[in-house]
Amino acid sequence: MPETPESADSPTTEPTPKPARSTAAEKRAAAIAAAQAAQAPAAQAPAAPAAQAPAAPTAAQQAGPAFAKRGVSIPVAAAIAVAALVGGVSGAGVSLWAVSLNDDEPSQSTSAPNTVTVNNPDDATTITAVAVKAADSVVTISVKSGKQGGTGSGVVLSKDGYVLTNTHVVTLDGATSSPTVQVQTSDGRLLDAEIVGTDPIADLAVIKVKDVDNLAPATFADSAKLNVGDRAIAIGAPLGLAGTVTDGIVSSLNRSIQIASSAAPDGSDGGDNNNPAPQEQSPFDFWQFNENGSDANASASKSTISLAVIQTDAAINPGNSGGALLDAEGNVIGINVAIASAGSNGGGQSGSIGVGFAIPSNLAQRVANEIIETGSATHGLLGASVLDVTEAEGSSDVVGASIQEVVAGGAADKAGLEVGDVITGVDGIHITGKTDLTAQVRALAAGSTATITYVRDGKSADVDVTLGTLKV
Repeated sequence: MPETPESADSPTTEPTPKPARSTAAEKRAAAIAAAQAAQAPAAQAPAAPAAQAPAAPTAAQQAGPAFAKRGVSIPVAAAIAVAALVGGVSGAGVSLWAVSLNDDEPSQSTSAPNTVTVNNPDDATTITAVAVKAADSVVTISVKSGKQGGTGSGVVLSKDGYVLTNTHVVTLDGATSSPTVQVQTSDGRLLDAEIVGTDPIADLAVIKVKDVDNLAPATFADSAKLNVGDRAIAIGAPLGLAGTVTDGIVSSLNRSIQIASSAAPDGSDGGDNNNPAPQEQSPFDFWQFNENGSDANASASKSTISLAVIQTDAAINPGNSGGALLDAEGNVIGINVAIASAGSNGGGQSGSIGVGFAIPSNLAQRVANEIIETGSATHGLLGASVLDVTEAEGSSDVVGASIQEVVAGGAADKAGLEVGDVITGVDGIHITGKTDLTAQVRALAAGSTATITYVRDGKSADVDVTLGTLKV
């Protein structure tokens, strides 16, 4: 949005020195300090260290005078922060949409920096401080392959150019494995990048920006410590409106969704497989959210993935993809991956209805670190096929995932789980059905130990299971 002109200093003929003009960095610090002070109880002094400006200037601070001529403007990457949206939760008139603004023609992105404008630091809110803090740590990603192209967002992981985003961003929803990738930083630089690795099971990917050493890494929160009702803030470019900031809360935790994969593995995954059979109609449809509203790739892939996610009501709309969901301190709590939109499966576009989903930061960090170290990530495998109890034969007086088959020699078999057992929990997280179970198992690394709660003959018990490795 246009920057508000700053009032010129009044001329004076007095010999006394004029007050020093604030720099963009100083006003940035003032905005953050004011916002954090507003959070503290009136009778208590705000914590001094939290109000201090960072010791090492970021790219935006180093360019302070260039952005201090009109108001207080802090650069923000064009498509930045939030949402990433791939897929399809549907039912009762609700569909999950991919909203990365992919189209048949390569997209054009501006190289000019976008800004978070702070006209009155004294009235700055927590949301203002978060937007300012996160500005340097999010980037816009442009992907091209032939006549196809799309844009998304990414979260900076390191000074030397590692960036976290979604698999569906860098593969154009599974359409290409060798695209041309460019990254636009918050200060307007347009840089070449390459794909380090993708993880279609979690819809996460890492790219590496070439020849840089001065990017600003994001800080990550511990998503295991989140509470329902915590603040959740999204920054991005919905419908091309760069630098848009939206505010909401964490609506639910440990939610599980099933969405179409942008590069799903072929065939069965060797247990815990909930993908629809080739001729079975899945209730979860994949949508390539083109600008013209067509669902060009609606049937391109019938494979699905199950994700453990954070649910938020922060507004997420078409044009965001692979960026950050932030807490009240400006730390990343999730990588947004999908939204539910009111409408039918038959087509048409719809924006945010306040139901968005993000991959928890703990899972995102684990996957990112594994991709950087080895080029790929691992996921747990229980070694059992399951159904919702409402789908399984027999009766159950509890909800959960009913074991239909146990793979000989697999993790479930070794732990003593049997056909007919109803799994009701994984590491203390309630399991209501097959999607919950698959999502929670996939969120864990191969070889990790999980405590499985199950019901057999009406009695509940726990067993520790060492998970196998999902083959992809």
